[in-house]
Amino acid sequence: MSEIPQAQLEDVDVCYRTRGGSITALQGISLDITPRSFVSVVGPSGCGKTTLLKIVSGILPPSSGHVLLEGQPLDAVKIEGQFGFVFQRPLLLPWRTALDNVALSSEIVQKTRPRQERLAEARRWLEIVGLKGFEDRHPHELSGGMQQRVSLCRALAFQPRILLMDEPFAALDEITREAMQDELLKIWTHIENTILFITHSISEAVLLSERVVILTARPGRVQEILDIPFRRPRTEELRGRREFTEIVQYIRGKLRVTEPVAGGGRP
Repeated sequence: MSEIPQAQLEDVDVCYRTRGGSITALQGISLDITPRSFVSVVGPSGCGKTTLLKIVSGILPPSSGHVLLEGQPLDAVKIEGQFGFVFQRPLLLPWRTALDNVALSSEIVQKTRPRQERLAEARRWLEIVGLKGFEDRHPHELSGGMQQRVSLCRALAFQPRILLMDEPFAALDEITREAMQDELLKIWTHIENTILFITHSISEAVLLSERVVILTARPGRVQEILDIPFRRPRTEELRGRREFTEIVQYIRGKLRVTEPVAGGGRP
């Protein structure tokens, strides 16, 4: 028996109302996300990548089509605690320490869990990402990369089923960004979460993912879903392989076909 998709979109359209009428952001999106998979979404600017995350998580209802979570309609299941979010900016509370920022999500989702257990879990995640000894630092005392590590820990501390990441490394410099990619690859060996990852960086998508969803320009449609053949564990050395470069160039060519104007993020 085949495994039931953890999240499933069936012929989903998303239309936004505007003063002049409406804009179709996504059109005819069908996508199966299997449990414990890492799926990245790439596409031209404005093609609806972030909208796709909102649809999967139930933040935004589709204009038409169906969204399922483990085979059940999303609006018929309890979604609290199912999804963790990591955004482009860390969005840490400045008056909270790193430890207390990480513990915040479990305070909200796991209210009945004893405080000492929540703090112990927060400390465990900070140690996993290399921030042991920084538990009592406030956000302004941490670098951008360290702040994003705290944000990632916060999203994982309450053990969500699906981790939704919206260009989480885009604001970082190149060296820090590559370090965070490596960190995420290591973290994924400790968790069983499914990850849906939005990025403008093609090489980032290929390095991290098992599948890459290529969207067209708006209205976003699924142009192709590409399986990435490289075994895990993966390291930065993968970037130097000819097969890696060929896949990156193939996706870049697909995006050039659909991109109406130049730009839209670093490849």
